[in-house]
Amino acid sequence: MEIMGIRISTVVTDNVALRCDDCLEIIYGTPWRVNILDTVAAETPVSWAGRPVLNPGPFQFHGDPAHVRSWMRRRGWLFCRRGEVREIMRPIPIPGDEFRWGLCDGLHRDDHEFVQA
Repeated sequence: MEIMGIRISTVVTDNVALRCDDCLEIIYGTPWRVNILDTVAAETPVSWAGRPVLNPGPFQFHGDPAHVRSWMRRRGWLFCRRGEVREIMRPIPIPGDEFRWGLCDGLHRDDHEFVQA
């Protein structure tokens, strides 16, 4: 490999950092990024010794929304079928015996309808 006119024989290929968070394959071009942002900020920040409940991202994927939904399914998150996969998804806690999260784009006014992603 040659970098800036200098031949470097120990480097075979350049590293590619853009990988899909779902399939872990290389993303050529611009990745589709998804951020998970709550509409209301927490009252107090998470301590340095603790972990936040959700990682807000950004997460990057191939341009196909199926990659985002597959990633959500593997994490056990539900998807609101009233919305679409967008750059900003809102986390909604799902009540029940087992605590789970649902993700929605938050652009509809009616009730959420959560399904398996």
